[in-house]
Amino acid sequence: MALEKPYLDVPGTIIFDAEQSRKGYWLNQFCMSLMKAENRERFKADERAYLDEWPMTEEQKQAVLARDLNWCMRTGGNIYFLAKIGATDGKSFQQMAGSMTGMTEDEYRAMMMGGGRSAEGNRFVGEDGDAQAHRQPQGTAGKAGQQKKED
Repeated sequence: MALEKPYLDVPGTIIFDAEQSRKGYWLNQFCMSLMKAENRERFKADERAYLDEWPMTEEQKQAVLARDLNWCMRTGGNIYFLAKIGATDGKSFQQMAGSMTGMTEDEYRAMMMGGGRSAEGNRFVGEDGDAQAHRQPQGTAGKAGQQKKED
């Protein structure tokens, strides 16, 4: 019997439930390994070789190499663990989170200081809020990326 998951209908959100936890176990363990300086050095010296030491899926490895945190999350990554990749790259959490939304670090910080995204229009898929798929990515960084894709 499949577990009912009504929370999967929240736009712009990947819920880190037991299924996601199992899916991302090795990806998240890799991220935790970056807590040690010697592991960060080994990873930065040869990222692919270091990733190949972990029983992650090829998709997870490609997501890490691309530094695509949204892709990492879809493959089971949890932002708490994924933040270790950003820290290894010398990025702040605001820079990382901004990259996931198409916002600059300043735009993301301003949004959070203003109370975050409104729940209005973002309670379920199909509404017209700014977290809906047809409105992603938002922010000037995301618009610049969209322009490059269209050119």
